[in-house]
Amino acid sequence: QVQLVESGGGSVQAGGSLRLSCQASGYTYNWVTWFRQAPGKEREGVAAIVTRVGSTYYADSVKGRCTISHDNVKNTMYLQMNSLKPGDTAMYYCAAGYSGGGMWSSSSYKYWGQGTQVTVSS
Repeated sequence: QVQLVESGGGSVQAGGSLRLSCQASGYTYNWVTWFRQAPGKEREGVAAIVTRVGSTYYADSVKGRCTISHDNVKNTMYLQMNSLKPGDTAMYYCAAGYSGGGMWSSSSYKYWGQGTQVTVSS
């Protein structure tokens, strides 16, 4: 059984910080990506990590404000988000099971968590 469970979302004011977690079970994934989806918007990639080597990638909208990391022992991914903006408001999802294709494309991932809500007010 493959399972991804996100946590750490919440409501903060602009400029605040949140740390999202994604605990994986059933497999140790090589590629893991955080996505987000706001109401009426397409799901978009936020940050990705190659867990075996620690390579990280970020969407332009969050570069300099977010840090993705992976705890190999706990098999948990983290997304530290600082200087949050109202535009960051969305449901955040952890995606794994990368099967090739565009790394920022949701269709490239097989497994998804239930999501955790992030709300940023001005």
